[in-house]
Amino acid sequence: MDDTLLLLTVAAAALIVGLAAGWAVQSAVARRKLTREQGFFGLPGGSECVLVTHRDSSSAHWSIPRHDALALLGLAAVIENCGAHPEVAPHDTGLQGFGARTEFCVGDPTAHRRLAAHLANLLPGVAVHPGDESGAGRGTFTIGGSTYRMEPGAVEYVLLARLTAGEGDRPVFLAAGQRPVTHRAAVRHLVRNRARLTRKHGTDGQFCLLLKVVNSQAYGPDVVELVADVTKAALTAAEPKGHRAAA
Repeated sequence: MDDTLLLLTVAAAALIVGLAAGWAVQSAVARRKLTREQGFFGLPGGSECVLVTHRDSSSAHWSIPRHDALALLGLAAVIENCGAHPEVAPHDTGLQGFGARTEFCVGDPTAHRRLAAHLANLLPGVAVHPGDESGAGRGTFTIGGSTYRMEPGAVEYVLLARLTAGEGDRPVFLAAGQRPVTHRAAVRHLVRNRARLTRKHGTDGQFCLLLKVVNSQAYGPDVVELVADVTKAALTAAEPKGHRAAA
């Protein structure tokens, strides 16, 4: 009887130790994962970030267009998980420079003032066509000599970037698309692939990805393909037309 009781006691103790060790390992893994995520997004616990978006021109009051609102909701869970505090601001409101706090800038660069400024200053190798008088070609991207023109509802492009510049070490995330549905698609890609992007680019690296949204009229923002990593071309200012390299 005593031997049986001893065996039961030892087994119970081993079980408790095993459960405690398993819990400790899982907790450590979760903490490391959270730390990497906070580093990638520049969102340590208690920090602040700003989400900059369009105004809805069809509304008499300030409101956010539907797809942009859904894109921001996709970011909300990440921000909350990191323990940060968001502020939502319209694109045409005067804001401080970049680098002091993490910024998520979402929208159409032909109409979003702050996004257009970020592209000009941080991604000088990207040109966005404003469109002609009829609106044809509006939003067409030119990157590294290649042109990406949308076919509404069939093929549309969006740039997803993580950039670091300015005073401070907090990143700026850009989702610059040709149509509202593409902004949402880019944010969804960022959220879903944040672990892979962190492994590839680290918690302080820069990247600019060109994504293609396929058949949005049928699938919405769900079918997204990576066209190319255009970081090098996007960060390099395009040569002026007519420029010739020295022989």
